[in-house]
Parts: sequence; C-alpha cells; structure tokens
Amino acid sequence: MTPVEFQSELDELLRLPRETEWVEFKHDNDNLQEIGEYVSALSNGAALHGKTTGYLVWGIEDATHAVLGTTFEPKIAKKGNEELENWVLRLLDPRIDFTIHEFDRDGAHIVLLRIQAANSTPVRFSGEAYIRVGTYKKKLKEFPEKERKLWQILSVPIEDWSVQVVERATLGDLDPEALTFARAQYRQKHSQQSSEIETWDGSTFLNKAKVLVGGKVTRAALLLLGKPESAPLLAPAQARITWVLRDEKNQEIDYEHFDLPFILAGDKVLQKIRNLTVRHLPSGTLFPHEVTQYDPWVIRETLHNCIAHQDYAMCGRINVVENPDALLFTNLGSFIPGSVEEMIQSDAPPEVYRNSFLAQAMVNLNMIDTIGSGIKRMFRRQKERSFPMPDYDLGDPKKVAVRLIGQVLDENYTQLLLSQTELDLMDVIALDKVQKKLTLDEESFKRLKAKKLIEGRRPNLFVSAQIAAVTGNRAAYIKNRAFDKPYYKGMVLEYLKKFGEATRRDLDSLLFDKLSDAMKGKQKKAFIMNLLQEMKLAGQIEVDGVTRWAKWHLPTPASEEHE
Repeated sequence: MTPVEFQSELDELLRLPRETEWVEFKHDNDNLQEIGEYVSALSNGAALHGKTTGYLVWGIEDATHAVLGTTFEPKIAKKGNEELENWVLRLLDPRIDFTIHEFDRDGAHIVLLRIQAANSTPVRFSGEAYIRVGTYKKKLKEFPEKERKLWQILSVPIEDWSVQVVERATLGDLDPEALTFARAQYRQKHSQQSSEIETWDGSTFLNKAKVLVGGKVTRAALLLLGKPESAPLLAPAQARITWVLRDEKNQEIDYEHFDLPFILAGDKVLQKIRNLTVRHLPSGTLFPHEVTQYDPWVIRETLHNCIAHQDYAMCGRINVVENPDALLFTNLGSFIPGSVEEMIQSDAPPEVYRNSFLAQAMVNLNMIDTIGSGIKRMFRRQKERSFPMPDYDLGDPKKVAVRLIGQVLDENYTQLLLSQTELDLMDVIALDKVQKKLTLDEESFKRLKAKKLIEGRRPNLFVSAQIAAVTGNRAAYIKNRAFDKPYYKGMVLEYLKKFGEATRRDLDSLLFDKLSDAMKGKQKKAFIMNLLQEMKLAGQIEVDGVTRWAKWHLPTPASEEHE
C-alpha cells in the first residue's frame, strides 16, 4: 500500500463511531506484553465480525478520535535482545501476518498495525487467546458464547466434505441390504411416487435420492450405504459409531463398534440400549403413569444428527455412552447454529451446514426430519412425555454432546407437564433448567417470575405455590419455601426463654431443618449466623465468648448488671 492508501485507510477507521472489537486506538502505549495480547484480540475480533483485517493504531485518542501523535517507535522497540515484531510473531499460535506502518498525519506521528484476521483457529499469544469486549481486552475463555461463535465461524468448511466424489468407489462398494432398506425409506418419505419408484434401477434411484453426483459415488453415499469393507475409501476419516455401557460407578462393562453402512446402524445401536419402563403416580389418581426411559424416535434423531453433523475431517468417531439413567451422544465439530434456543425459536433451518449434501440425502432417505426441525421436535416429544429436556453441552468448541435423561428428576416438574399440556415450549425449557439447578438467563427468569411459575432467589429457585397447587405437591413447596425472618427469630427467643442459653450448635439444630430445602448446608449456616448477628445488633440477644462454644442468651436486665 502507498502512503496515500494508508491515509485513506486511517480516514475510514476515524469515521467509525467508536472503537470496535477489531479496532483499537492508543495515544502512547509501549507495554510489549499488552501489544501481543492486542494482536490476538484484534485478530480474533476481526474474524468474529467478518473482517479480513484488525487494526491497532497509535497516536489517536480513543474517546474523541483526535489526532495527537505518538512517541512510540515499534521498529526499535525490543523485548530483551529481540525485536518487537519477531518477539510477538514467535509467541503467536497460529502465526498470522501483521505489518507495522509509520507515517505523519497533520504533523503528528502515527503508527498503524495491520493484523490478519484469524482464519483456522482462534489466535493465541503466549498460550492465551484474547478478545475485545466493548472497549476492554479480555481472555476469550471468559466469554464462552463468543468463543463458541468464533469457532463456528472458523470451522465452517469452504467445501462440503460429504459431496466429494470418491474416485476409486463404484456402485459395487454399496451394501445390498442397505440399498433395499434405503429404497423402502425413500418410498415411505415420498409415498406419492410409490409406483414410479418401483420402475427405477439402482443407479436411477440413488441419483433421485441425491446420494450420487452424476452417477458417481460420493462420501455421503459410502457413509450411508457403503459395505463395511469399503470404509478405507473414506480414510483418513473414521466411519464408526461406538456404543459403551457403564454401571452406576461409571465403570465400563460392555461396548460394541458399528461400522458402515450408517443407514442400518441406528436400529442396531437402539437394540443395544436397555430402555426400561419408568412408573410414577400422577396427582389425584391411583393408576401409575408408565413410560419408557427413552423415546426411540428421539434416540434415532439424536444419533442421526451426530452422523449428519460430524466433522469427519477431524478423523474421530461418534460415541454413544449408556449409563443407568442417561444416554450421552457426542460428535466432533462445533454446533454451527449458535445455540439450541436460537434454533428452536427461529423455526427456520440454519444458513450454513457442515455436511449439507449428506444432511439432504438423510432427509430424502427418511433418516432425519426436514433440515432444521428435528431438534425442536425432540424437545416437543420430551415435553409430551413429561420428561427432562435434552441437555446440549456446547462448552467444547470442537465437540457437541447431547444427554438424554431417562428418569424423573423433579416430580413437580413432571406433574406440571402432565397437568398443563398447553405450556409454551420455551417456558418448559426454562423450567427444565430450574429443576436441573442450571442458571437461567435474565429474560427467562423474568418471564417465569411474571407467570408465577417459580419462586425463590437466584440461584436457589424452586417450584411456585401456583404449580404446587396444580400438581398437588404442596408439602414439597412448603419445604422449599423459606419462612420470614421474624419466624426464625421468634424460635430463637422462645428457646432462650425456656433454656436460658444456647451454643451455636444448639441453634443450628433448632433451625437447620426448618430452613428452605432449596438452600445448601453452607448457605443455611451462613443464614443462621447472619440472623444471630442481626438480632445481636438489635439488642434482642447477647453472646459471651467468641469460639464455637460461646453462649447466646437474652439481654441481662439493667438492675442485674449493677448488683
């Protein structure tokens, strides 16, 4: 770029209303460690916002964008005996391109650092990835939503892996049983073409089902329909599903591998899972409600989603781990839609798919629902069964984990879904977080509070009186609901009137079981201590001693103090 082009580029940056996550203005800053961290933050910020370049500019006041000039001279700055540029570059992982440009603006010296946007993984400096949040530089790991979104952006492939033709593969590499099953599923999905389907030969059918490209075998075709011995044609990708059975102590007691063809693997995995019957009594009836631990459709949908969205370039396998009360499904690759809530609320398919050709083929062969609707249907089916919602763990940006819980966690939640079938799905999902003691976002918290579906203070939320009345579980509500402080203070005063004095252990025994079940042990002890201190400051009680054996008693009358 020419000096004129640098001036023009600076003009564009100065027109920005304020600093962004990909631009940082500095007057004077020669802290070399911070400069390295800013290179990481601005590179990641540029990628996050779809920019090709991030900028660190010295000589500009950040608040006003006034041109002040700088005394910082990066080309002679050193860390020890090492030049700044080489030192920063050496500590970047992965290494990215950045260039330093110095020029004058209105007689003031300007330093412009142009930084390449992250393009494969988040950029780290000295082992740590950074990001700009507002006007602050922060560690990326402290903002998991931004980290996950960045990984999603960086991990979306330029080309669809699944549509690539496998030149060495022929139709003879496809499994006859899988082809017969696929034709039957296609007929079921496209019943209006039933008579026509019978006239198609194998090649015509596979082209119509969109698993071939121009009559040639694709990676998607091998994954879904390939013979087990054709798996090496997909190398280095690993085409395998592993089922593992663990006991109550999480010890492995059985396992089995399932290879190609994947169109038949789902039913084989389903046959391995011990899907027991769960019984519970709805309120107001003597007849038990019986339901299996898992809905077979939900199991298949979850597994088939793993197949559709696995990042096969990462050369890993799909895992299904069965515990006595839960199933855990994991596949490699980030969750591209962003969040499950966004996916459910948008009611529209994501704009980008990792394996769009494979996903569409699976829709055609009746393996998954219309693209984008399967996850929402999973949540609806769990709601209809009055069971906990699927848990999506998206904490690892390189993996998606989905847990299906096969037991009743909170009888109140279950009774509520049985009695109030008209509840909005997003409310059910939020209530599911309450029963699992998970953090509620502010919007969900306010919504459930406004509808009087929950009570308590965060993080100790519990079922409200309204729900308890509907479900008939008023006793559990009373146990969870905390009494007012005057109630507990009255108990302490009555105890001291009767027995004269009490140790802290005595008062813990008096109050502990009366406090809300929504409070944990440490929280109950802290509540009691604060209660006693409040009563002491109010002159209601006194204490002699400072150890745990100190004695609490009623105030000594003034006449007795002077005797």
